[in-house]
Amino acid sequence: MTSAANRRIKKLSYAKYGYIFILPFFIVYFLFSLYPLIYTFMISTTRAESTKANAEMTYVGLQNFQDLLFASTNRTANALHESFVLSFGNTLLLWVCNFIPQIALSLLLAVWFTDNRFHIPGKGFFKVVMYLPNIITASSLAVMFLSLFGETKYNPINMLLLDWGWIQEPILFITNATWHRGLVSFIQAWMWFGNTMILLMAAIMGINPSLFEAAQIDGANGTQVFMKITVPSIRPILVYTFITSMIGGLQMFDIPLLFNKGTTKDIYTKTLAMFIFERYSGQLKNYGISAAASIILFIVTAILGAFVFYMNRDKEEIAEKKRRRREAKRLKGGGF
Repeated sequence: MTSAANRRIKKLSYAKYGYIFILPFFIVYFLFSLYPLIYTFMISTTRAESTKANAEMTYVGLQNFQDLLFASTNRTANALHESFVLSFGNTLLLWVCNFIPQIALSLLLAVWFTDNRFHIPGKGFFKVVMYLPNIITASSLAVMFLSLFGETKYNPINMLLLDWGWIQEPILFITNATWHRGLVSFIQAWMWFGNTMILLMAAIMGINPSLFEAAQIDGANGTQVFMKITVPSIRPILVYTFITSMIGGLQMFDIPLLFNKGTTKDIYTKTLAMFIFERYSGQLKNYGISAAASIILFIVTAILGAFVFYMNRDKEEIAEKKRRRREAKRLKGGGF
């Protein structure tokens, strides 16, 4: 009797309870992510000024994608293509200009704060202060920087620089392409470097301390320890940071839009997300073009993400898996 009861208990599967727990996620994902994504694909093949059920939606196939990606002899289509290319180029430029200083500063501070050789007083205070910009709303930051570097010549920063004698003429921060892009990139980097620093600190603190002790005994200097131990050990977190930054950078929208007072007319910091927004709700409203641009952004993000993961694979683990497969095939074939 006991053995029969044990067999019945062993046959019970608890997998269904796991499915019940994850079911809400799939329901929410289908309603708010998967279905809108599929519908966006459908809209991208049409030309329509409305997505209502009774609105006229003309099927045009891949024409929207062709107009966005390739130049045309048609003046309207060519203007659309040039605007898309400009927006895409601005997006990549702004992302690179804010990600490089952000990751460099975050990594430097993370190593500095986790190094036991440095007895820095008030570490907790500095961590909180550096993380604060991440919890401030984008609108507040945009308004603050717009007030400091406003469109007028005699804004607070110009007045300060003129009083100190550092400049002879006021700088037009907003109308100058380099300054305008630099300010938006700085705001983005300032907002997110604290969050990146906390992630990297957690990764570094998870490294086995005996590795650093062994390196110190062997006489390794700081650069060697950083390059040979720290960076390889936190590579998964670095990849995660790069992927999330890339996704956020390609979808950059709030700071550039708010910094331009809610308009999409500026050519220096008009991003791809702003282009999509413009074609969705502006005077140039066309849901098909907006959807097609969204699909292109999705595909580019997916390709870049897959490429980053591919380039950062663990080569030793891959070689071990291949060796195991070959061994399994050899044993299955009866070879010894």
